[in-house]
Amino acid sequence: MLSPVHLALRATGPLLGLGRHAPFVLQRLLIEQAMASLFAEPLADGSFACLQGRWLRLEVADLGLAWNVTRGRLGLQLGEHASADLLIRGNWREFLLLASRHEDPDTLFFRRRLTIEGDTELGLEIKNLIDSLDPEELPPRLWRVLRWLGAGVAADECPPVPPHPA
Repeated sequence: MLSPVHLALRATGPLLGLGRHAPFVLQRLLIEQAMASLFAEPLADGSFACLQGRWLRLEVADLGLAWNVTRGRLGLQLGEHASADLLIRGNWREFLLLASRHEDPDTLFFRRRLTIEGDTELGLEIKNLIDSLDPEELPPRLWRVLRWLGAGVAADECPPVPPHPA
């Protein structure tokens, strides 16, 4: 029998994949509002300055979703057809591990579970930005759900430990 977290993970991929059928205008509206809310403090303190006039493309390969993100006058903004300075690509589970802090960016990049292409200096700045974001600033319920789902993904990837012989 599957645990509640594994049932949730099994449903999450197909549900998230439906996002690729949403018009970009709707994706942009929802994502920009979410980013403005979730990253209000880091935006105010200049943490996203490295994206001013530069484009980061995030690709969730297994879901067929991609967004171009920049730091504009009004905060983080999405562009549909921007020329990316930096590309970060991975599957949704890897991004979940990253967001839930069950894996650090270095490990995911080193193991090629997330790939990075383009401006290496910007890539390092983005990695440092990810490391500097405080998950405790997220809404508590969202942080608990991210941690719960991330733990489920992390548990799936750990091979069972064989018992010690007596």
